[in-house]
This record gives sequence, C-alpha cells and structure tokens, in this order.
Amino acid sequence: MPSDSSFDIVSEVNLQEVDNAINQATKEIKTRFDFKGSKSEIKFNRDEKKIELIADDDMKLKNLTTILMDKFAKRGVPIKAVKYSEPEKAFDGMIRQKGEIIQGIPQEKAKDIVKRIKDLKLKVQAAIQGEQIRVSGKSKDDLQIVIQHLRNSNLDIPLQFTNYR
Repeated sequence: MPSDSSFDIVSEVNLQEVDNAINQATKEIKTRFDFKGSKSEIKFNRDEKKIELIADDDMKLKNLTTILMDKFAKRGVPIKAVKYSEPEKAFDGMIRQKGEIIQGIPQEKAKDIVKRIKDLKLKVQAAIQGEQIRVSGKSKDDLQIVIQHLRNSNLDIPLQFTNYR
C-alpha cells in the first residue's frame, strides 16, 4: 500500500453531451409555439468550443438560454462551464449572444485553489500540473476534507475530483 494518497482536481466538460443537449434544445425550439415563425437558432462549433445563440428579441434570447441550460442540466453538463458574452445586435434586427465552453483550470484560478488548500492548514501538498492540480497527503481524511471544502467553495468553474488513490 502506498504511503501517500492523492487525487487530481480537473475541470472537464464532455463535449458529446454538450452536442446532445444542443440538438435536444434545437428540436424543442422547432416544436414550441412561442418560436413559431422565428429565426431563432443555436449553433455549436465543437472544434472552437463556442456556442452562438441567435434570437429575434430579448425575450426569445432569454427563452433560448433557459431551454439550453435546462438541457445541459439534464445531460449532466455543468452550467458554470459556459461563459456568455453580452448580447449584441446582429443582422435583420436579431440579437446574438456567444458562449464559450471552459475546459481546464486557468492558471490564476489554479493559484487561487492552491491558496485555499494551503489556508486549511492540513498536511497536504497541492501542485499545479498544467490545467489540473494534484493534491497529495498521507491522511485520506485530510484529502476528503480538501474535497469537501472545495465543493462548498463558490468557485465560478466546475471542478471534478479524479484519480483518487
């Protein structure tokens, strides 16, 4: 049995589930009465991890985002993983809003997470490894405390805890 236990903190999104959620949302938009005759649509560029919402007016844009977030929740896609820009005017009086799917933990967020872990004053080590953080320590109880603390922290990115050993 190894003397040190560890786990990785990652922020990943299953792009296939995002694709499925967008397809479901598109189907719902085509059948909804309030979108009858509307040019509203949702586009997804999987390679660039970008979502584009196009709607006739503010109300339809709001409904589009609500439908999409509902489908994300049902498919297990973290809602925090999508960062939206401000709505902007598009062609023909339409409104466009872009969203970006965040994968990995940005460097400044990783430093903040490591600081939060160190502030717990537990006997664990946290190391940034690219877009993930490895936390290791002798006591599995300490590692569980770190996981619980980070789950309860209000971070604006979704976190998953993997490779627990």
